[in-house]
Amino acid sequence: MACHPELARRMKIDIWFCDPQAPWPRGSNENTNGRLRQFLPKAADLRQFTQRDLDHIAKRMNDRHKRCNCCLS
Repeated sequence: MACHPELARRMKIDIWFCDPQAPWPRGSNENTNGRLRQFLPKAADLRQFTQRDLDHIAKRMNDRHKRCNCCLS
């Protein structure tokens, strides 16, 4: 991610990094990455997917039930 400023400019997106002094968000990121791999294999070329495909994947991920700490008891 050494070139993230250039990537962000070209893609017109914001890129966020976990605060090195606050590691707790990383687990959530890794979990989300693992779930994303169900749809997009690690070596997948994203150019093979249409925007419609990616929107469908985002909808499926966003509509998936997520377990939270309030449901553990």
